[in-house]
Amino acid sequence: MTDPRRAIPSVAALLALDAVRAASDGAPHARVVAAARAVVDDVRAGRDAAPSNLEAWGERVTRALSRPDPHALRRVINATGVVLHTNLGRAPLAPEAIAAIARRAAEYCTLEYDLESGARGGRQEECVDALCTLTGAEDALVVNNGAAAVTLAVHALAAGGAVAISRGELVEIGGSFRVPEVMRVAGVTLHEVGTTNRTHLADYVAALDAGARAVVKVHRSNFRVVGFTADVPELELAALCRERGVPLIHDFGSGLLVSLEPYGLGGEPIAADVVRAGASVVAMSGDKLLGGPQAGILLGARATIETLRRHPFARAVRVDKLTLAALGATLALYADVDRAVERVPALRLITAPVAELEERASAIADRLHEAHVGASVIATEGAVGAGAFPTVPLPSAAIAIAGDPASVLTALRAQATPVIGRVRDGSALLDLRSVLERDDDLLGDMVVAALT
Repeated sequence: MTDPRRAIPSVAALLALDAVRAASDGAPHARVVAAARAVVDDVRAGRDAAPSNLEAWGERVTRALSRPDPHALRRVINATGVVLHTNLGRAPLAPEAIAAIARRAAEYCTLEYDLESGARGGRQEECVDALCTLTGAEDALVVNNGAAAVTLAVHALAAGGAVAISRGELVEIGGSFRVPEVMRVAGVTLHEVGTTNRTHLADYVAALDAGARAVVKVHRSNFRVVGFTADVPELELAALCRERGVPLIHDFGSGLLVSLEPYGLGGEPIAADVVRAGASVVAMSGDKLLGGPQAGILLGARATIETLRRHPFARAVRVDKLTLAALGATLALYADVDRAVERVPALRLITAPVAELEERASAIADRLHEAHVGASVIATEGAVGAGAFPTVPLPSAAIAIAGDPASVLTALRAQATPVIGRVRDGSALLDLRSVLERDDDLLGDMVVAALT
């Protein structure tokens, strides 16, 4: 009879407390109820001691309400070393793109309005003009992501028929998303040609002789096949498709617009070279190596792109004014190709010199030592991420934090600005390859707050 849990107030009684009502002003009612119920459940289950009076109960609920909503999108510091981390939002946007989003979100704009005629206009001219200039394509179309771009192209150009594709290109991308499943959703059947490691032009010829309506080529961006291999150069494949009057659809993927070979990153083609090879339509992403917002981009001959633009499915996957604003501002940064790497945040992170990362890591580690946090700077390897440059390691510098790595990383994720690191060789690492330079001081603050 003396168990204090017998005096647990009801959720309704907690909601009626003045302190709770003041703290919950403007908060969704469901969230306030959930916070009060969580406090009650923790006491009832013995996870927390029962407060001594109603005022203390109110303080407990108020604290629960002040915690961030675990389901809300929150800013984090990406210290995993993976620059284009899909789970953490891929490419961070340039300030110019963020400003463009803010302007378009706050105002009316000429999304589909022609100022000269006073009539309805197209919604993508700015992005289309920039994409054609940068890639040499005749026309372009922007949709909401890369998978939608491929699905639209295949469905519009080959629905109801078979498409030829090499067995070595039936890849799986993030989230167990597989090319064969995309093709089935697009309404085509697969005519697999060649083998996993070797595909020849004669294999495609046989598929077209058997009635295939299109050829799909998938850039193997997230793995490499080496050794006893054979592949058909795209120039030859494009010539064959033109001769037979069937479309060649190239899923290029990465969206790289400038060569990164001067920075030691070779093996990834740039969009202009892929377009020049002659595919009917090239599909790529906007939020990978291009460094912009999530978007799918289709490049190709004017007649082909117009066919896609007029297809009913194109409306289902079209983009809004905010995506177009961010993509347009990002593409504008490529007007000066020599400076694009400096101005696009994702490319700047990928190409940052190791010596620069070591200097930044050392400065943060010195601050941690002053706060009596055990830390050391070590050489490590990051990654580009998003399936790009899968076999090319990115030399990097990381801060190794002393202590049990699981406990350290858990504490870091619980901070006001969560820090996401990784474990290697029994240590919690904070890899500077993926940390924006402007976040160095904040990173140090969060580590000190978590571990002291």
